[in-house]
Amino acid sequence: MTTEIPTSTTDPINAKILSISEDLIAGFQRHPFHLIAGKSGVPLATVIERIRAMQQSGIIRRVRQTMLATKLAHGALVAWKVPEEKLNAAFDFLANDDPFSGHVVIRSTDSEVSGSGYRLWTTLKVPVGESLDFHATKLLALTGATEYLLMPANGVFALGVGHVRRKTMEPGEKSEEPAVMMTTVPADLSPEEWNILMILKEELTLSEICENPWEKRAEQAGVSLDHFCEISESLNRKKVIGRFSTFLEHVKPSDTGERVTRFNGLFHWAVPKGREIEAGAQVGRHTCMTHCYWREGGPQFGNVNIMGVVHGTEKPRVLEHKAAIDKHLESVGIPVSYTNVFWGGRSEIKPSEISPKIYQQWHLAHLAH
Repeated sequence: MTTEIPTSTTDPINAKILSISEDLIAGFQRHPFHLIAGKSGVPLATVIERIRAMQQSGIIRRVRQTMLATKLAHGALVAWKVPEEKLNAAFDFLANDDPFSGHVVIRSTDSEVSGSGYRLWTTLKVPVGESLDFHATKLLALTGATEYLLMPANGVFALGVGHVRRKTMEPGEKSEEPAVMMTTVPADLSPEEWNILMILKEELTLSEICENPWEKRAEQAGVSLDHFCEISESLNRKKVIGRFSTFLEHVKPSDTGERVTRFNGLFHWAVPKGREIEAGAQVGRHTCMTHCYWREGGPQFGNVNIMGVVHGTEKPRVLEHKAAIDKHLESVGIPVSYTNVFWGGRSEIKPSEISPKIYQQWHLAHLAH
């Protein structure tokens, strides 16, 4: 008789695993599943069995080594103005046919405010040396959008996920110290480093969720496992490696109908010029924030310059987190001239491609437009 393996995120063992595996395995690790086991207190064999089962059931949408794309490509958050009748078709194109668009989200506001007309939001990456404007202009022609606004990150204060870990966080919970801003200056990589990086970043297959996940990748690269790991560790030192992560499917329901989260709010704050780093450090220290950036929204968005995302299963709870951050900014003497929440609706989350070769191939294929 076989016992069915629990796949729900609320299962106590799965919750222990996910509280570590979502966003607490930093950098490149030779044995990431051993580390998850050690930090979670769950035996290695159980960790591997449960992660495989959750991926097969759709709870986990991918397992992969992430890259810090801000160090490898030019990137921006993009707000698109699209005629309502073309909105879903534009979404489909960016989600399915543009590998350089990552998060693709249709957003709305609770009332008509500055920027409400920009319903479609994406993240966009292009290889170093290429133009974000050039690519976005091409997408404008291909999607029927009428306008776009590029908002590159001047600084990054929070970048994680941790939905399971964040479920129990109270509004106002924050780190002892303000967040430290990460820069977005691209790193210089050798051809060999690029080759290993491109192989390393692909999501793990079910068979690669094992004690030694990099063995097949080293074979693919045509190098020894030791050399593969040494190059990956050098990429780590160049600060282009993000975290090893099990990404939950937080938008679509799983096979059993479970949803990890239902609401995501993109928070906007406009703070005085010259105080962006100070304000971002105070917002980014709140542990509810999965993302927090210094981005310039311009007059189209009330001159907003601090943006961040919070996920939750209940809309009032997400707003409680927002209210707590607002209160904290006031308490530390940072004035806010404008603030708002853009709610996520239909969305597709995928890694943005950063390969120069694939970028050139894509543009050659779309020359006629």
